[in-house]
Amino acid sequence: MDTEKRQLETMVNEYFQGLHTGNAERLAPLFHRDCVLKAPGLRRTLDEWLADVATRPIPANIGHPEDYRILQVELAGNQAMVKVACPLPHGNFTDYLGFLREDGVWKIVNKMYAPATD
Repeated sequence: MDTEKRQLETMVNEYFQGLHTGNAERLAPLFHRDCVLKAPGLRRTLDEWLADVATRPIPANIGHPEDYRILQVELAGNQAMVKVACPLPHGNFTDYLGFLREDGVWKIVNKMYAPATD
């Protein structure tokens, strides 16, 4: 279980780096191709979200701090849910990243996100 948790934490740290650098190519391999990203009143395909990440102001380039944090990891066999804090220039968000391990490979299959309330 510790190995799986470390694998997930490594992937989430890669997710943080992709967000911070605005690097859609770095983010894409973390996600399953049919992932849908959901926020209140908004649904996006992976390609739509990656295009948004690639065209918005890049946090690293504008001196925005790297304060991303893993808040919780819940692992159950071949599925996991990771709660993260993502303070971005356009707002502080709480993301829930749903992972599945298929053929020995973890991928994000679902992302729910909303402005942080705490």
